[in-house]
Amino acid sequence: MAIGGCSTMKVEDFAGKQPILKPEVYFLGETRGWGMFHDRFGRLRRQFVVDMVGEMQGDAFVLTEDFVYDDGEKERRVWRLDPSADGAYQGTAGDVVGTVQGRAAGNAFNWKYRLDLKVGDGTWRVAFDDWMFLQSDGIVLNRATVTRWGVEIGTLTATFRKSVPDVAGMGEPAVRPRALAQAAE
Repeated sequence: MAIGGCSTMKVEDFAGKQPILKPEVYFLGETRGWGMFHDRFGRLRRQFVVDMVGEMQGDAFVLTEDFVYDDGEKERRVWRLDPSADGAYQGTAGDVVGTVQGRAAGNAFNWKYRLDLKVGDGTWRVAFDDWMFLQSDGIVLNRATVTRWGVEIGTLTATFRKSVPDVAGMGEPAVRPRALAQAAE
């Protein structure tokens, strides 16, 4: 078990946890994320910022992600998720192979998918076991294990928060004192 043990964590284990995370609710509108990818040896390989816009299109939730990596590369991914009443999700994206399968319960969301990932001048087909957890302050913590041919090649870690107007002009949301917020109303 210590050598090759696999995770026994199940999304149902979080059914009673608060606040409730439903991707089509949390990611509706604008959200910003910061993340990094560490290889299986613990070396930091890549960092990124991602700006996302989510919208309902009929019964489907569409999430557009615009990534900017630390080397200047830019990438766009558009997810289409179909939520069901029992917390299950199915979906697609342009570089996803087959169908995304996901489940939400309590403050957790787990989705699994295979992705054609650009690596250098080539493409690797990798699998993601992606977990998100909504915290009480509105932050979502994300950790994904990435495998190729069943062998872990790395871990993606990210943090997301809802966007608010950039009133400071610094590229980051400003915290407005309550008195100023009330005066603006």
